[in-house]
Amino acid sequence: MTIKGVLSGSRTRREILKGASVLGGGILAMPYLSRLAFAEPVELNMLAWYGHAEPDVVAEFEAENNVKFKPKYYTGGDNMLGLIAQSPPGTFDLILSDAEYVQQLNAAGYIEELDPKDYNFDDYFPEFQSFPGHWKDGKLYSVLTRFGFLGVAYNTEAITEKEASTYNIYWADRLKGKVGHFDWHLPNLGQMSLLNGNASPYDIDNAAWKAMQEKTMSLRPQIGGFFDYGGTFSSLQNGQMLAMAGIGDWITGTLERNGAKVRSVIPEEGGLQFTESFSIGKGTKKGDLAKKWVQYITSPKGQVKSANMAAYPCLIPNKKGWELLAKESPEEAKRQGMLLNQSNVMDLIRNGRIKYRQLPVQQSLEDWNDFWSEYKGS
Repeated sequence: MTIKGVLSGSRTRREILKGASVLGGGILAMPYLSRLAFAEPVELNMLAWYGHAEPDVVAEFEAENNVKFKPKYYTGGDNMLGLIAQSPPGTFDLILSDAEYVQQLNAAGYIEELDPKDYNFDDYFPEFQSFPGHWKDGKLYSVLTRFGFLGVAYNTEAITEKEASTYNIYWADRLKGKVGHFDWHLPNLGQMSLLNGNASPYDIDNAAWKAMQEKTMSLRPQIGGFFDYGGTFSSLQNGQMLAMAGIGDWITGTLERNGAKVRSVIPEEGGLQFTESFSIGKGTKKGDLAKKWVQYITSPKGQVKSANMAAYPCLIPNKKGWELLAKESPEEAKRQGMLLNQSNVMDLIRNGRIKYRQLPVQQSLEDWNDFWSEYKGS
């Protein structure tokens, strides 16, 4: 019986009551959760790198929890800190940050303390269960969700893998004007520090700092541009830049999956690891939902979505996530080197070829930022 049939035409009292019974009974019998679907979704404000609140990552969680993410995207940790400082407390329910900035977020009172028992750290590789900077005085403030390596990004039609296996390729005569920088000082200067032989690239004395600046300045004639996230993608894709410093598979992997002739390699001097983690914003009134999101994205199912993120792929710290990725996306698991019981990306960390990216130890962050501005303007 249709609604139109019940409400139109002449009807006996019996028919009208029967129709009302059908309609009323249907409404009363509607499952509680279905009725919730008509409620306005709860808005969660996320501060993050681009891609983390896009449908390929969050749609399932939004549907299951009647949530709608409202993202504010940034590029670089300094930009992230500035956005928080300019916003009233409680503006951001979730903050995705690079690991080296968690201590600053905590010191400034921007993030909440977390309960370690709420998260399945036993499923993580041992290297990531108590990640540096995420804890202070035995208390947890951020949960690692993904990571990646930074090395030499190159055009495979112009540069061989062997040639790209040293940062010195940036100085090749044929690449003059064809080397680009992802415009952020920490990854680029960290790579220059590795090239100069500093085993701890961010913990260097004044002599090493001066030498690293001189080495970086010698590269300036080769540089064809300083690029943001989108510019890095397009300049590599269209061949405007044949090599890019300061990035890795998080950008070239997306391009490679779409057919671009680009790739990244960890050179002989070593590579850097960037590490992303979620914190819950101080003063949020939606802490339970924010916690539920962190639990979801660090679960095996959420980890697979993170590894396959359309905006940029990443490595994941959850071993069960690796197992599920191998079942659901075997080619991507193989491409990124996330296969258990064989040589994989964890070997690069364990044999010392990867150094964690961090904030400068013996200089201030402003010192590095000021030099980067000077370098760009030279």
